[in-house]
Amino acid sequence: MSEKTIPMLPCHALQPVLDFYTALGFDVTFRQNSPNPYAVVERGGIHLHFFGMKRYEPTQSYSTCYIRTDDVDRLHEDFRSGLKAAYGRIPTRGLPRIGALKDTSHGVRQFLMTDPGGNCLRVGQPTSPDQRHRPAPTEPFARALHHASLFADSRDDPAAAAKIIDRVLRAEDAPPTPVQLFRLLVLRADVAGRLGDERTATSALARAAATPLTARERESVRDELERLEELRS
Repeated sequence: MSEKTIPMLPCHALQPVLDFYTALGFDVTFRQNSPNPYAVVERGGIHLHFFGMKRYEPTQSYSTCYIRTDDVDRLHEDFRSGLKAAYGRIPTRGLPRIGALKDTSHGVRQFLMTDPGGNCLRVGQPTSPDQRHRPAPTEPFARALHHASLFADSRDDPAAAAKIIDRVLRAEDAPPTPVQLFRLLVLRADVAGRLGDERTATSALARAAATPLTARERESVRDELERLEELRS
């Protein structure tokens, strides 16, 4: 026996969704407008089906699916390149958008991407056989980054992530290390952009760019440096 699970995701209109996936390198292998709007896109082993709903509101969507790959870095780069060619920039906020590539606390390296229909695709590659969430660190700044990342990406709650970061950065105890500060500021800018808070996003990006890092430290925050450049563009 051979089985395959294929997600069927909603959208308000097919064409913007199909244009988005075409930019990512997918082929439209089926489309119909009646008796109901329906389409299929495929790229390698990724098959996604979409159906149109007139009263559907993409910004209120909770639809999601998980795509597992054995080369998440390559897929993330391919998708970013395709989106930049199609949109003239890499969309990091609003709809559609593509998130940063991150090593999670549950043994997966992944990124999140949301299409024009509001459907969130989580694309990941296991980095550990243990997929359970690791305990949160006890050190205050590492703990704040841990929880803020979960709220920002796993729970899609940028407001909660912003509160966590603002609270820890206001603390009057020992300051964070340059790497901790850089990571917190890049994430703060990211969630501020999602919340439409351009003033805070601009301020956090400027502070992050001005944070002094050694060559070794820059290598350790390679993903965040990429995200910094995306958010500044």
